[in-house]
Amino acid sequence: MKTFFFNLRLSYEECRPLYLGTVQNLIVRTDTGERVQLPVVNLRPFVEMQGLKGRFRLIVNEYNKIHSLERVS
Repeated sequence: MKTFFFNLRLSYEECRPLYLGTVQNLIVRTDTGERVQLPVVNLRPFVEMQGLKGRFRLIVNEYNKIHSLERVS
């Protein structure tokens, strides 16, 4: 398993395309500088009235499939 940490800060308005279906994936830059593509369906549970903000931990398996995604702060 491989672990990535990254920060997100999107306003509620910036999150609208996640729900409208106009955006299928979001590319984030991890703390180590790697770019990781995430399906937006995995980020939807973290959207709040203020938007999508926080520090996240992503764990993927050996096939780069998401094992877990959680907000850590």
